Amino acid sequence: MRIAFNPFSGAVKKSVIFSGLFFFIFFINGHAQQLMVGAAKRIITPEPLLAVSGGVGTPQPVQEKKGDLFVRAMVLVKGNEKIAIVNIDNLGWPAALGNRSRALIKGVAPENILIGATHTHSAPDAYAFPNEQGGHGADLGYLDKCVVLVAEAVNEAFGKVVPANLKIAVAKAEGKIAYNYYAPKLYDSRCGVIQAVNDTGKPIVTLVNYAIHPEVLGNDKGILSGDLVTPLYDRIEQKTGGMAVFMNGAQGGMVTADNRLDGGEEARNWEECQRIGNLLGDEALRIISDAPIQKNPDIYCSANTVSFPIESAMLKYILQNSPLGIGQGDSDSISTTLNLLNIGSAQVLTIPGEALPNIGYYLKRKMPTEHAFLFGLTNDAFGYILTKEDFNSFDTYQYISRTSLGESTGEILISELLEMVERNPKPKK
Repeated sequence: MRIAFNPFSGAVKKSVIFSGLFFFIFFINGHAQQLMVGAAKRIITPEPLLAVSGGVGTPQPVQEKKGDLFVRAMVLVKGNEKIAIVNIDNLGWPAALGNRSRALIKGVAPENILIGATHTHSAPDAYAFPNEQGGHGADLGYLDKCVVLVAEAVNEAFGKVVPANLKIAVAKAEGKIAYNYYAPKLYDSRCGVIQAVNDTGKPIVTLVNYAIHPEVLGNDKGILSGDLVTPLYDRIEQKTGGMAVFMNGAQGGMVTADNRLDGGEEARNWEECQRIGNLLGDEALRIISDAPIQKNPDIYCSANTVSFPIESAMLKYILQNSPLGIGQGDSDSISTTLNLLNIGSAQVLTIPGEALPNIGYYLKRKMPTEHAFLFGLTNDAFGYILTKEDFNSFDTYQYISRTSLGESTGEILISELLEMVERNPKPKK
């Protein structure tokens, strides 16, 4: 067999390889200072279905599901700044689980990965709340799977980023959506929306920030569900063709879904979840519809570790005895991460729990933008967060005071967040 020798074959191959590498480097460098956005999601519905948790106590059994549970990730990249915003359909998501996912995520620094919870009261226990006998009702194998799926969603979103522009708006969401159970009109009706669009104007992902308890169903209806957030997601995704992400706000004390009926009872069914979720989705799209395009805006992320004293005997027992290692030994304090984000004209502060509306209003008033966002239940969920003036001051707040870390939590949170606002750059388009 005769083999022909081509003296140029090696050179041609090297030329092709070099050209391909040059093209790749040119592509990356060409977009180095272009905002890039990607989004991805994973289903985390347990099979078979698991009991659901509405808070401290024994999870309640379920017989059916309404929609699936998800983890959803939105990744923003510009130059060396890389940010991941993640939300999971659960009551709360402790840093003990979030940090395990962060260790599996490539390309985004752990402190730039924000993981929040929708706060549905119809999902499996993610805290492994310990009972008095030392047992718990969580399925640790299920939580292990969720840890991996969170990382998968972020890694996929990071791997599929494309050039993007933003639309950002904050306005009152109209209609019967939420109210304050303790004081009906004491809640923040403003809805913040950040929508990333590609170079043709098609939405990539729409983030909705609104303060509300997704507890239309609750954990005693025998239903596993994302509650009102599920139809909100469906509505936005059907209308935009892009993905949706929901980040809760300052909904503590007790900003809940307005499912009140004329006779004083509550509509606690899937149809009411659909009504409220669809309405909030429609309002979010109305609010963002006329927002101007922010072309290639800047992004910025700052993180700070803060420590809170644990004054509640109940929460101290939970933190120290959960098998997830949520607490920090026998310490009388617990640390968590607070984030400040600038995304175009928007500024975002994170809250590791359920801040009451007055704290939310105050923080937003002090933020240097008309597009102020608060991501509640993010990076941790340490119960209710009250000001010292409200803590244990009257009967109505007995329950939320008991399920708070303590009297000083609100004061520390406000001080730390406003210091971050002061020392970090202001948002700009």
